Amino acid sequence: MRANETATSGTAIPEVPFTAPPGGPAGVEVMTLAELRARRATATGRNFHRPQRPAFHHLLTLDHGTLCHTVDFTEHAVGPGSWLWVRPGQVQQWGGLDGADGTLVLFEPGFPDPATVAAARLDDVFAAAVVHTTGPDRDALRHALQHLHREYAAGAELPADIHHALLRHLLAALLLRLANPATPCGSAATEPGETYRRFRQAVEHRFTRTRRVEDYARLLGYSPRTLSRATLAAAGVGAKEFVDRRVVLEAKRLLAHSDSSAARIADHLGFADAANFAKFFHQRTGTTPIAFRTAVRGTADPE
Repeated sequence: MRANETATSGTAIPEVPFTAPPGGPAGVEVMTLAELRARRATATGRNFHRPQRPAFHHLLTLDHGTLCHTVDFTEHAVGPGSWLWVRPGQVQQWGGLDGADGTLVLFEPGFPDPATVAAARLDDVFAAAVVHTTGPDRDALRHALQHLHREYAAGAELPADIHHALLRHLLAALLLRLANPATPCGSAATEPGETYRRFRQAVEHRFTRTRRVEDYARLLGYSPRTLSRATLAAAGVGAKEFVDRRVVLEAKRLLAHSDSSAARIADHLGFADAANFAKFFHQRTGTTPIAFRTAVRGTADPE
């Protein structure tokens, strides 16, 4: 992909900013996996399979084959009819590309219009990395992607401002379809309740300051039991586990992405000292912070 890595030392996971291809529109790029494979062989793709933290969205779907892709240290399998959505700031790692064909859409957070950002929930850090589609939804998304890809390839035929506007509208149609399927997973859509939505938003803003469910309950005006029931119904885990998982995820991101010491990470996440942080991390991951950092950075490029 066309991106300039801001870190080249091979230590911290590099942040990857979006860079428009020469002559292409600013803010969005559409390519096939065959084109991506060709770029992988270039100098800019030499660290392609290393973990990276892009500052822009990756939206991928396959026509044939399967692809394994790791998002925030969880491996996902993507096949035809599935959509992989990696959001800005998430740590991702590509698997092998040789057995898959499909299309990849890259776009910056500011490229879609504000109404699309809100309606498609582009800022939802809890959104699923893989979306499975069936029936009419699958067909509608395929047509929307084909239209976007054709318009992207035909850019030289129109004035730049018209081409840019068309791409924004066509991307919006794709994102809105993907984020609001008629029958997700073949069943009626279910939205999380207001209690859970308020709780997860509070956790996102305050998890570095407190891991106590009682503090969130007092802040939001609920009982701890109410928060746990709502979180269990919406996320499948209790409120305390939900908070702890968010802390663990941020710890993994910081360990992999930065060169900060365990003591500095512990302080950032609200632990009294590095020893308490190491104990917490080991209890929930089965490994120490330093061992995790060594393992995630030592991943070899696949042949």
